[in-house]
Amino acid sequence: MKLIDLATIDHDERSAYDIINSVCNELGFDYASYATTHPVNGDVQGYANYPDEWKIHYATQGYHHLDPTLYQSALSIAPVDWGRFNHDDKFNAVFRDAHDFGITDRGLTVPVRGPYGETGLLSVTKDCTDEEWKKLKKHVMGDLQMAAVHAHDTVMQSGLLAKALYLPTLSSREKEILQWVAEGKSQQDIGDILCISHRTVEVHMRSGREKLGALTTAQAIGRAIGLGLIYPG
Repeated sequence: MKLIDLATIDHDERSAYDIINSVCNELGFDYASYATTHPVNGDVQGYANYPDEWKIHYATQGYHHLDPTLYQSALSIAPVDWGRFNHDDKFNAVFRDAHDFGITDRGLTVPVRGPYGETGLLSVTKDCTDEEWKKLKKHVMGDLQMAAVHAHDTVMQSGLLAKALYLPTLSSREKEILQWVAEGKSQQDIGDILCISHRTVEVHMRSGREKLGALTTAQAIGRAIGLGLIYPG
């Protein structure tokens, strides 16, 4: 599982990074980040305007494996106030160090469900009093939810996610054959339907499995469906 800063992939496409900066400038937050997790290999990728020193420390310590703002928030369909997290060993490991870099554990994460099985997460944080935080959340929640959707759609449409994740690109024939398999057809059936030999069918199925990182055809079907490459039979 890798942690990928999308800002380092292509500096010509920074609109999602601009969105999180606007969230801070216009809504009054200290820092913001957008992240999504690959539905197959679990890689975490996104943007953050935290200080570079913290981003480097966070990555080298592997905190993306522990961070509750990523994994607990991804389980929710509603915005998650970080105050709801248990202050367990994982939480303390991340935020004890974050405090050393001037970053508070007072924050909020807005999840967005995507079309390929992924979840986008827009997180914001601000060092303020309880009362100030309560008023700020109430005032900006609608704008935050719109910004989360906008950031996620922008990244998905930019092509940066595919570059960062190396999303599998199946040929039309590979997708066609996997689709027929998903619908319960045998290799011989598929060969007859497509007017190709069953050996050719097997070649395309094997290639599709390899591209999807699957050990079995059933696993390949599941991953292809999860990524929106084919549809359930």
